[in-house]
Amino acid sequence: MAEQQTLADLKNVISGTTPAADGTPAAEAAPLPEPKIDSHGRAYATGKRKNSIARVWIKPGNGKITVNGRDQEVYFARPVLRLIIAQAFEVADRVDGYDVVCTVKGGGLSGQAGAVRHGITKALTYYEPILRAPLKAAGFITRDSRVVERKKYGKAKARKSFQFSKR
Repeated sequence: MAEQQTLADLKNVISGTTPAADGTPAAEAAPLPEPKIDSHGRAYATGKRKNSIARVWIKPGNGKITVNGRDQEVYFARPVLRLIIAQAFEVADRVDGYDVVCTVKGGGLSGQAGAVRHGITKALTYYEPILRAPLKAAGFITRDSRVVERKKYGKAKARKSFQFSKR
């Protein structure tokens, strides 16, 4: 009969590590990847959301965010959109730690704000690979793949039918 395993034993089996005799894990965690920084000291990433695509460059600074050559307060007038952009820095505890320059095109303002947040998140993980765990736990690394469903032939919209008339 197989002996009963504890949750810790199951976790070790799933992760592929087995504890040594003294209780320490035998296999150490994989080393963090090297930061991806260009010759200007910036990290670059592309963020996507709905039909929007954002190209984002971050570098150490005082927290200035520039979107399409304009300040974020001018480009994203609604405070909710600026809040979405700032979420990645708040989770990583890097508020006012990086300057962001980004260009964004396609979609509406809500999708563009989500694309900029996705780009900032990826660029932060390239600049500081240690930040990947908290950002992934917050769900910012995963690209939100939801897009508008296409209109079908014989329908008013994607699924809506024309009004039915019996006579």
